[in-house]
Amino acid sequence: MAEAVGAARPEECPGTGSAQAGSAAACQGCPNQGLCAAGAAGPDPAEAAELRARLRAVRHTVLVLSGKGGVGKSTFSAALAHGLAADEHKQVALLDIDICGPSIPKIMGLEGEQVHQSGSGWSPVYVEENLGVMSVGFLLSSPDDAVIWRGPKKNGLIKQFLRDVDWGEIDYLIVDTPPGTSDEHLSIVQYLSATRIDGAVIVTTPQEISLQDVRKEINFCHKVKLPIIGVVENMSGFVCPKCKKESQIFPPTTGGAEKMCQNLNVSLLGKVPLDPQIGRSCDRGQSFLSEAPESPATLSYRNIIQRIQEYCEQHHSQEEKMI
Repeated sequence: MAEAVGAARPEECPGTGSAQAGSAAACQGCPNQGLCAAGAAGPDPAEAAELRARLRAVRHTVLVLSGKGGVGKSTFSAALAHGLAADEHKQVALLDIDICGPSIPKIMGLEGEQVHQSGSGWSPVYVEENLGVMSVGFLLSSPDDAVIWRGPKKNGLIKQFLRDVDWGEIDYLIVDTPPGTSDEHLSIVQYLSATRIDGAVIVTTPQEISLQDVRKEINFCHKVKLPIIGVVENMSGFVCPKCKKESQIFPPTTGGAEKMCQNLNVSLLGKVPLDPQIGRSCDRGQSFLSEAPESPATLSYRNIIQRIQEYCEQHHSQEEKMI
């Protein structure tokens, strides 16, 4: 199919946060040129103030991204939330903005729950006293219902999740996103720009077909000025529970995430091996970290979570010094 005359190629886009957004030569012919040029890609001042007021008590915000679906991004988001909430002194929230494929209610054991309205807004659904969850899945009459929405309606719901949910004081807000680099990703980054984002964790699997899309995700982060905390290689080998031999189910034909991170100067947070118990825990809505505390995958998860915590604390300290 021939490229449209005057349309910019994706790699030439200056990014919505650029001073040249809407005015660069690459913007000619882009359907969003007018919005970017007018600065409408981000929240207006009144909207930004409203979001700041609602989220002022959120200490750290971490986005979980993936280039491709099926790499275990939501599973990792759930494990990250459970791992952080293991410290009863930490308040953790998990926000699911995968509007068309909300799997977090199932993974967190909250399928069938409904959102409740209070005087201060929507109340999250709680797994534990210190772990709250919000998802479009709680707004559906059945988990089999299809969400057939265009971009503006998706964007409106994401804004509503941030503005109208009574999050309270939170140490960590984890945002589980859909795969790709489209409406939901732009919206969450732009709305959260009114506050602050610690950064993004990008989940991949070892094979090149997944890494190919992750490179696009990394490029997206650079263009929207979203810091990258690091990359997690999921399904990184399989350790037989009987003989303890490791097999490569998804061979890293181009060096896997480790080689990609070296080439792109991005941190590799760790590798999580396959464990059949992970799938069983997700289906039952239970924490894999609690159900299989001795699994090599659990050890890997805990090391990765510790590195994310250390990054967030360091990022927070740097911000305080700049104020």
